[in-house]
Amino acid sequence: MKLLRLPRSQIRLGAPLPWNVRDEETRLLLTRGHVIESEEQLDALLARGAFVDVEEARATAHLYKASVPIPSQATTAAPRVQNLFGLWSQSAEEMRKLMAKAPQAPDLPTHVAEFAAWLIELVDKDTDIALYHCVRQESAHAFFYGYNHSIHTAILSLLLARRLQWPQPRMMSLVKAAITMNMSVLDLQGKMADQEDPMLESQKILIRRHPQDAADWLTQAGVSDVDWLTAVAQHHERPDGSGHPHGLTEVAEIAMALRVSDVFMAKISARKLRPALPIKEAARQLFQEDHGGPLSSAIIKEFGLYPPGDVVKLACGEIGVVMRRTDHAKCPMVASITDGAGHPTVHTSIRDTSQPEYTIVASVADKSLVARMPPERVYGYASAPPPVAAT
Repeated sequence: MKLLRLPRSQIRLGAPLPWNVRDEETRLLLTRGHVIESEEQLDALLARGAFVDVEEARATAHLYKASVPIPSQATTAAPRVQNLFGLWSQSAEEMRKLMAKAPQAPDLPTHVAEFAAWLIELVDKDTDIALYHCVRQESAHAFFYGYNHSIHTAILSLLLARRLQWPQPRMMSLVKAAITMNMSVLDLQGKMADQEDPMLESQKILIRRHPQDAADWLTQAGVSDVDWLTAVAQHHERPDGSGHPHGLTEVAEIAMALRVSDVFMAKISARKLRPALPIKEAARQLFQEDHGGPLSSAIIKEFGLYPPGDVVKLACGEIGVVMRRTDHAKCPMVASITDGAGHPTVHTSIRDTSQPEYTIVASVADKSLVARMPPERVYGYASAPPPVAAT
């Protein structure tokens, strides 16, 4: 094993280590994923002598290059190279900044279009990680529920439109509609996600009228895209007339596409008042409500039977987290996080569930093992850190 000395500049406080750290005799000091919280801990580690395996350093350096500047950084001289997971975790705050001054914000339509393009670029960097972000929401603060929900709905809307082979302009209209559909109630959604009581009557009034309020805000801000405005204004309408705010019976397809994406993401997102619905049950309900139509079918096909972030048990007894979809809906790639007896392990092992010994035998309802697990434990370090200096 060839070792490289680990300089201080390669360790970020509060961020999971992307490699195992060893001493000069190759003895393991810290495992990949360990978080160094303070300068004192870092000083002690470096004083002892910290090294990484050269092959491991090379492997993590090329995994997922994520040099995607966030929209608010677009004018800086040199965009930072960031962890993909860090970019996703920043997305809700970036959206909050975007919406803070709406609808009076200057050139809001352009800024929304830029934010939509940025989200699409993140999805295209790694779609499985984007879906993981949608499924694993335990660490998200309730305040950001509305912002995260709109972002997750935008991700799903994008994948739905692509699967249905919609033209690019129509797809973009749908994604921008997902981002802005709840713009008048984003903070209210956060409050409701954190309350233990059912909606108050005053909250119901705001929720029922928010599609039209959002469409009016967008019009006031200068949006003229008919598909975008229609999708927002009608995204809670239903062809049977039971929707709101106007009880329409003729609903545009783009609005129905937004509604099914919105409803599905709401079903699999937890609130204090209720837990998240299991993926399979949410898919079953959506399929039933949509009568097996092309919109619900597209969403179900995108997520698959076991989407990234789902927790499963394997035939060998191990429990793992789905990390990658494959061409076979029943056989995703899984990051195993326990041994065969169900005891947590230090190292993550990647399992091909098309192999008989690693066949998925059940979904796991108890998510406590992964509730606070950093995604780096599942995927490795999704970034391109500078090379480690050799000794």
